Amino acid sequence: MLVDLSVKVSKAASGNALDNEKMVSFGHLGTHFDVMNKEFPLEFVKREGLVFNVREMKDREILSGDIDMSLVKENMFVAFYTGFIEDEGYGTKKYFTEHPELSNELIDLLLDKKVSIIGIDFAGVRRGAEHTPKDQYCADRGVFIIENLCNLDKVLNGKKHEFFVVNTYPVNFGGMSGLPCRVVGEI
Repeated sequence: MLVDLSVKVSKAASGNALDNEKMVSFGHLGTHFDVMNKEFPLEFVKREGLVFNVREMKDREILSGDIDMSLVKENMFVAFYTGFIEDEGYGTKKYFTEHPELSNELIDLLLDKKVSIIGIDFAGVRRGAEHTPKDQYCADRGVFIIENLCNLDKVLNGKKHEFFVVNTYPVNFGGMSGLPCRVVGEI
């Protein structure tokens, strides 16, 4: 079964996003990855995926102890389901300013494991002034962040974690810090 993990951007959601976040632009609208000043390697198009259910982690950063790090392998697409995009809705001010965050420790452990992609169902692995530098930090280590995923609960199907195949197709733009993409899970 195929599951579209890309948020559908309507005219209204696009307007809300543009009104509420200065970084939302052509390359950063909807589901996208922050390529920063790098090129997306074609071998990243299809990856073994692993999604973790961290929905219960509220009012604090998501830590490595919240997931089973032993399941994470090199070259994986590792995603985090918080339910934030479904609860808050894409494009609101709260969506861009009060979203969950991955701890720096968790991000570093994922980088140490040499994952390919970190996927999240919210606006950034870090908030505010930490957002862009952390995206660059990851990109400099060959790992891309895909923001604004949705439907990860359909992959999980009530489980704590689930393996699946992830297909990511970025638009072939050059010279942009963000690339819109279609992300499709195979379960």
